[in-house]
Amino acid sequence: MPSRKSVARKVLRAFFPIVLILGLAVVTVGAWLVYGITRPPRAAYLVTPKTFEKDTGIPLSKATDVKWKNHDGTEARGWVITGADEAPAVILLHGYGADRSWLLNLAVKLNETTNFTVLWPDLRGHGENPPVNWTSFGALEGDDVTAAIDYLRSLKSPAGKPQVGHLVGVYGIGLGSYAALDAANRYTDIRALALDSTPAAPDDLVRAATTARTGLSNSVFQRLARVGMQVYDFGRFPTKTSCELAQALRDIHVLLLAGVQDQWQQSTLDLARCLKTPPEIRRGLTITGANLPSSTGEQEEAYDRPVIEFFSKSLR
Repeated sequence: MPSRKSVARKVLRAFFPIVLILGLAVVTVGAWLVYGITRPPRAAYLVTPKTFEKDTGIPLSKATDVKWKNHDGTEARGWVITGADEAPAVILLHGYGADRSWLLNLAVKLNETTNFTVLWPDLRGHGENPPVNWTSFGALEGDDVTAAIDYLRSLKSPAGKPQVGHLVGVYGIGLGSYAALDAANRYTDIRALALDSTPAAPDDLVRAATTARTGLSNSVFQRLARVGMQVYDFGRFPTKTSCELAQALRDIHVLLLAGVQDQWQQSTLDLARCLKTPPEIRRGLTITGANLPSSTGEQEEAYDRPVIEFFSKSLR
């Protein structure tokens, strides 16, 4: 009669290939998910300064395509429109799956109204042929914003004066909103934040990206993607919630923007309880920054105007 050990060995031999195949399948699916979500959908820019000038007749000769270095040595890029000498600057950050062209109209209006310098970059992993091929879902984007501020500090006006003054404002949508909060905790020069569609935590961004990647709101896929991101980011995947970042802010003006059909409407409004200084709140918006390209001119103007007025008032 076979011993228990020999029976156990036979069972192990029988099931080991199945377990191995299942394990390889899990790893393969996880890798496929992480590869896909860290490389957001990309398309040709909706508009560029050159095509904007051609289509509208409004000259954008001051809009320049610029590059600089992030603090990790990678390359960053964006468009900049310079304002008055030593005036404040505003950085505009798009959301996951978008690019800088989504914010060109807002950038032009903001510069024309305030005469502030406006810089709007592609977040890493976004835009046409990005110099950094992947997004970190907030692990590095906040630090990238501070590198953009360092770049602005290096600019000189034709008169040899600093192009940008001491005060900086940051506008962000979704992933850009989380990056703006993170950057404001790193640099005290940031004195104004306009936050649109702010996720409660980077996990929310991963879940949304995973759902878009698979077409399914599946908890197993989402867990695989979350674990995969931990490995992919070498343990640097951000764990701080947006509320925790907001709680650490001091002496800063904040505008919260929440749309009626925004998946992160509630998490955006919840930030009001996390901030030490009561924010301005625009709720029930018919559009958010995430759907500006598909909005009408009237809708866009109704959205842009409060944002511009907020920065004009907060950074003077």
